[in-house]
Amino acid sequence: MPPAPNSGPPRLAVVGIPANRRVGLFQDAVRDAGLPAARMVSWLEVLRGEAVFLPGETVRIDSPGEDAEVDRLLRGGDDPTRVEGSARWYARFTSAVQEVARAAAAAGAVLLDGPRDIAVLFDKRLCHGVLDAAGVPVPESPTSGPGADPVRGWADVRRLMADHRMPRVFVKPAHGSSASGVMALETAGPGRIRAATSVERDEEGRLFNSLRVRHCTTEREVGALVDALAPDGLHIERWLSKASQRGRAADLRVVVVAGRATHAVVRTSRSPMTNLHLGGARGDLDEVRAAVEAAGGSWREALAVCERAAACFRETLCVGVDLLPTTGWRRFTVGEVNAFGDLLPRLTGLPGSGAEGLDTYGAQIAAVLATSSYDGRSGDDRRKTGRTSDGRARNDRAIDAL
Repeated sequence: MPPAPNSGPPRLAVVGIPANRRVGLFQDAVRDAGLPAARMVSWLEVLRGEAVFLPGETVRIDSPGEDAEVDRLLRGGDDPTRVEGSARWYARFTSAVQEVARAAAAAGAVLLDGPRDIAVLFDKRLCHGVLDAAGVPVPESPTSGPGADPVRGWADVRRLMADHRMPRVFVKPAHGSSASGVMALETAGPGRIRAATSVERDEEGRLFNSLRVRHCTTEREVGALVDALAPDGLHIERWLSKASQRGRAADLRVVVVAGRATHAVVRTSRSPMTNLHLGGARGDLDEVRAAVEAAGGSWREALAVCERAAACFRETLCVGVDLLPTTGWRRFTVGEVNAFGDLLPRLTGLPGSGAEGLDTYGAQIAAVLATSSYDGRSGDDRRKTGRTSDGRARNDRAIDAL
């Protein structure tokens, strides 16, 4: 049953890591909005079957990352820097999210994040297929959508690159995040190969994430890495040439809240991966807008691409879209959509977005206040405001086809 109508402010709860900065920034936004602090439900409580929700609560699901014990329970290992185990992590995490949904529904609480959306967002093959089916521009991929071939190892990667005439690709763990296990791979004829990756192997052959990007230049080394990553599932995408800013490759993280692009940050790097923890740096957004307009493109259309991507996940209040500008700044494609892509401290909303002066968490609280407790509708009706079942149906089909 949906929660009963409530004329007062929403009662919030957050599922997350209690000491994590994500939760802290969210609580800051709750306080700044004049609301009581969100009730904390830890991921450890969820994984131990001890999570409790209250009638009428509005529940945010946040990242389970940056906690060694939670990672051990999800991944099955004792070192959070390990790359292996992502398939096990995905299975246990999505099962835990389903348990959150079940417990919340039983209590009459409302989720801000759809469990089936999360299941798709954390599988790059599913996510890419859903975006492509919806007409969102994405890099070409032979591993997404119904009937896609599995990638069992290096031989499959080489075959797919040849069959699809892709001499430059990104090879990504299906369930990775923060560029974990990602490889930017290019070939130029037999025996000529080069790959950039943050993965390193120890003397026992185990894979670890590093904070630096290194290069592999032999097929033997690249093939061994791919073969080690393949059991957890791999996704392959054509490597598109990105636009540049001040001599560095550039892309954008755009946060979409309640269907509207509210925040954007430029990420630049000298390597193919622009993640800030791998040496990337924030670029100049004003320069990007000027470059887009000078090239005859449309900044508004670039943001609209992100909003179209977010519309595939209509049961989720907020997503972070990785937007890839092609050389020349005229066209944009979507690289990924992230369930927990809102960690952009001190960044305030875009002009005209309705989130001016608010950070990403403040914009989400504003959206909750705008659609939750003051119009007298039930929680179920509030979750459906401005939304259709199209995204849910696409995500159901994607999961069923896996």
